Amino acid sequence: MDGQPLRTGLPARVLVVDDEATTRTAIVRALSLMGYQADGAPSGSHALARLEAQGYDVMLLDLRMPDMDGVEVMARARQLRPSLVVIMFTAYATIESAIAAVRSGAADYLLKPCSIRDIEASIARALRYRQGRLRREQLIQMMSEALAALEATDLDDVPPIPAAADRFIVCGPVTLDRAKNLAIVAAFGDAPAANCELTANEAELLAYLMQHPDEVFSCRVLARVTLGYEVSEREAEEIVRPHISRLRKKIEPDPAQPSLICTIRGRGYYFHSSPR
Repeated sequence: MDGQPLRTGLPARVLVVDDEATTRTAIVRALSLMGYQADGAPSGSHALARLEAQGYDVMLLDLRMPDMDGVEVMARARQLRPSLVVIMFTAYATIESAIAAVRSGAADYLLKPCSIRDIEASIARALRYRQGRLRREQLIQMMSEALAALEATDLDDVPPIPAAADRFIVCGPVTLDRAKNLAIVAAFGDAPAANCELTANEAELLAYLMQHPDEVFSCRVLARVTLGYEVSEREAEEIVRPHISRLRKKIEPDPAQPSLICTIRGRGYYFHSSPR
């Protein structure tokens, strides 16, 4: 721990690091109006200098900046302030780097351009995670002689930490973020990149298909494995087909001629790993 208290009741301190002055200033102003104590930094080196001078709860960090890579800034920032929670800003073209950053310890990522509503929601999640982590660290420090009892302590109110290795599924042009129920579709063919919010059932269905690319599954299997229904094939078709239809409308460039979630008549559906 870096000695920062939980600061209950005090405004959360947010550092916005982005070399785009207009974007940085707009986010800082919006967060200040929402009640956060927000500051801006135009570069990684400026951000590190601010962190040396004072502590922050959350850092919104642009992944690509001219003076220092965002991943390097995050690593050095966490050495200065171990309790700092980092949220990465990234673009579609660098989504793989954002995923790598999450696996290296970033709490979340946001795709540019993003709304202030998305930013606020991500900060709220990060603060809940930080509070839970600090609470747990304090318990460990106070009860180091009774670790066995600590492990049995009920900490169900602490937000779970997503397993980064299980959080992302990548197949073909699609990246599925299971923690956010978000499908990120890279540009392919004539289709532009897309950012698609899914329901929990849609995400489970897509996850299973993406984990078994080019393998055909009947509606009955999909209903049982992904949705928990043990029904006949005809009943399963009535359950699964609406989900498939909604998924196609969200992630397919042309839902009428799907190239990602494909149908084999009389057999079922599969996820095409190499669409054109």
